[in-house]
Amino acid sequence: MTSAEPVRRVQADSPWEETIGFARAVAAGDRVLVAGTMPLVGGVLQGEGDPYEQTLAAFRNALDALRKFDLGVESVIRTRMYLTHARDVDEVGRAHKELFDAVRPAATLVVVSGFVDSRVLVEVEVEAFRGARAS
Repeated sequence: MTSAEPVRRVQADSPWEETIGFARAVAAGDRVLVAGTMPLVGGVLQGEGDPYEQTLAAFRNALDALRKFDLGVESVIRTRMYLTHARDVDEVGRAHKELFDAVRPAATLVVVSGFVDSRVLVEVEVEAFRGARAS
């Protein structure tokens, strides 16, 4: 994307995108930012009660958004994980490692008080860089 190209946005199937007014992912220059992503597929919660499965589902949704920009996991430079219980850190970390071990993005993990849907244990964000190369 050159500086002459406009910022590009993509939507997903989240009901909150329209209600709140946000895009699932935004490409600006060499960066692609994926908004907070829950483990919902077609509005159905994946892995209810299982932080590992919810983390995998949420990151898969975020990576699906990156694919709309022809990017994959190798382009990820930063992840953020928000979880509702500190007891789930190991399971969330295990899922993160499974997906990103070869890439090793900068990562942040924060415990929060809750999400819009109280069954959700994990929400994630992803940032990617176009042209990223492993080193």
